[in-house]
Amino acid sequence: MLANYGYKDGSGEFYITIDTDKCNSCAKCVEVCPPKVLEMIVNDYDEEVVAVTDAHRKQIKYSCAPCKPVSASPPLPCMAACEPGAIAHSW
Repeated sequence: MLANYGYKDGSGEFYITIDTDKCNSCAKCVEVCPPKVLEMIVNDYDEEVVAVTDAHRKQIKYSCAPCKPVSASPPLPCMAACEPGAIAHSW
């Protein structure tokens, strides 16, 4: 299942998508996220998966900005740490 966290405004769409079917609950992405945007939760199916914290859901564009420079961006820490490739950013 794809879980989308974020928002759309006049400047664009800013979502982090977590593929809960791919997430292996290793929490490596949570550990490497400098602004602590990600956390581990238990979903509706009693599976431990990664999610975006409530505090960051409406400000993802700004919370993720330190890891997402405007140009020549290297792989994002959370995406690079996720071996199964369960994390995607929309912008």
